[in-house]
Amino acid sequence: MPQHYPFTAIVGSDDMALALTLSAISPAIGGVLVRGEKGTAKSTMVRALASVLPAIDVIAGDRFSTDPGESSPLSPDGPFAADAAIESRPVRLVELPVGATEDRVLGSLHLEKALSEGVTEYEPGLLARAHRGILYVDEVNLLHDHLVDLLLDAAAMGRSTVERDGVSIEHAARFVLVGTMNPEEGELRPQLLDRFGLTVEVAASREPATRVEVVRRRLAYESDPATFSARFADDETALTDRIGAAQKLVHDIELSDWALLKIAEVCAAFEVDGMRADIVTARTAAAHASWHGRTVVLRDDIRAAARLALPHRRRRNPFDAPGIDEDLLDQILGDDDPQPDPEPPTPDTPDDSAPPEPAECDVSPPESADSGPERHTQREGASGEQQAPGQEQAGGSGGGADEVTVAAAQEPYRARLFTIGGTGAGESGRRSRAITDTGRRIGARRRTAQGGSIHLMETIRAAAPHQQARGRTGPGLEFRADDLRLSVKEGHESNLILFCVDASGSMAARKRMEQVKTAILSLLVDAYQRRDKVGLITFRQAGAVLALPPTGSIDIAATRLAELPAGGRTPLAEALLKAADVLRLERVRDPRRRPLLVIITDGRATYGPDALARAHQVADHLGATGVASLVIDCETGSFRMGLAHELASHLAAEYVPLGEVSASALAEVVKGAA
Repeated sequence: MPQHYPFTAIVGSDDMALALTLSAISPAIGGVLVRGEKGTAKSTMVRALASVLPAIDVIAGDRFSTDPGESSPLSPDGPFAADAAIESRPVRLVELPVGATEDRVLGSLHLEKALSEGVTEYEPGLLARAHRGILYVDEVNLLHDHLVDLLLDAAAMGRSTVERDGVSIEHAARFVLVGTMNPEEGELRPQLLDRFGLTVEVAASREPATRVEVVRRRLAYESDPATFSARFADDETALTDRIGAAQKLVHDIELSDWALLKIAEVCAAFEVDGMRADIVTARTAAAHASWHGRTVVLRDDIRAAARLALPHRRRRNPFDAPGIDEDLLDQILGDDDPQPDPEPPTPDTPDDSAPPEPAECDVSPPESADSGPERHTQREGASGEQQAPGQEQAGGSGGGADEVTVAAAQEPYRARLFTIGGTGAGESGRRSRAITDTGRRIGARRRTAQGGSIHLMETIRAAAPHQQARGRTGPGLEFRADDLRLSVKEGHESNLILFCVDASGSMAARKRMEQVKTAILSLLVDAYQRRDKVGLITFRQAGAVLALPPTGSIDIAATRLAELPAGGRTPLAEALLKAADVLRLERVRDPRRRPLLVIITDGRATYGPDALARAHQVADHLGATGVASLVIDCETGSFRMGLAHELASHLAAEYVPLGEVSASALAEVVKGAA
């Protein structure tokens, strides 16, 4: 039974198929990041790619997949004899789990041999296994930053260096790095985005006929995998042959002065940072030319390369969706079929006057897909202030503000760091103190599961008192598994920032909501940089709404914030109950992540009987749970009721008057919430 769904049987996702294929043709491109909603065959296509790549030759018995043709192989298992046996094997697809440890990725000391035989031997990690293959990271946006850095550094340098636990090893690590992610679960930092060579956006087709074909093929595969795969066997073989031919041809591709100048003009016009974009675009254009059997880079090659290499390098704000203006791209490249070189050809130069390949880039052989190439539109982010309905009636007369308004946030400012007190044990991040897998070593513990960094001195100290009882009389130490000690490290964790925003009529003044939205937007930028999760509760009229469940996708939070209307009564008790429910559920889903509740209100409660007393009763209950919280008092004017201060007392929360909080100072105030 075939392991994977056939690559050529996948309908749509042409950009993704092309990006994966070009990276396989020229691994120097730097890999592919695939962004898309769930259920769009991202993982299916990546896993199917390995089966259509040509087999590779390796030195038999070598754990590091050394190419027999290398003159100076970087393999710890070498040196190799001139007549060493050679074997051919399929390209490996190595999957890196999100929860993998640094030891698993880099490799480390072989524990069993070290403890039982006293031998220092290196046990290769996933980077070694992935050499000359594909390293696949599903949900790469959820991978710890330090592991992502390791992967991207190895992909860029082509080797991995291990200096730890008494091991000093360097080995080759050249692979095609492929990461897939759902943007709704959080973004990658911009500097990590830039290290991926290519990026593509995938989405499910909205064309009914295409969706029907996807379902038909999937059901046929699940019903009889062997028969279904046999139907596409010829297409798979043809694709393998075409990739192999392109891999050989790519080294002969000519990048003329005209092509290099056009690439530079495109990159400059789109205002990308640095020179990596130019280099990646050039390599991708060369791979695209070889994919179409050409030895000269033409306009269509540059266009295809720019569409894949530039969108994620144009981002200037964490909340801007990646994309590229294809009309501007076509304007820069021109409409005519350009000549590769403006100089007259020499007699030995082949005739390049034939028309170029079609601009549409379908990676699959024509007979392998039943539908034509599908072109996806760019995802658009929030753009400016949303106009509110002119006379929408709020559910009540609270505050005398029946008209619903929508205020826009101003430009966010740089938020200062705020932390939660104590020492947590959450996921690695960049905010509060915590016991994590990274950071400075502060102690040791017994090993209770696989993974972790060995604390050598503590392991020796644990074994030393038992040497006589174990019959050890000569030099050295005899170790047992119970002697092993792992390092305890203190670093930083990420947190959950749950905003609870009063959007009632008493808060509807445009200037006041602008200040509140700008402050929240600034904190969202900070949360994005520090790998936090965020949630947003809004309350107005007759109830509270979880506008954004806790998520790592900060750009979605910013979009929901921009759309937030204001007007109506103030259901404060309902808001606090909703916050308690969200926090309780999050403790079950993510018990290690500590929350900070930020309530932005004037403290009024105008919905329902005994609204204020009921709100204070709920606040007492919420405060008794011990959740760290902060109340921002938005009450203004010469006459103040002090209701937000009273609310903060019931919550056992930090209280901050609005007069002491401006759009540029809110982060400073929130810092004291710990």
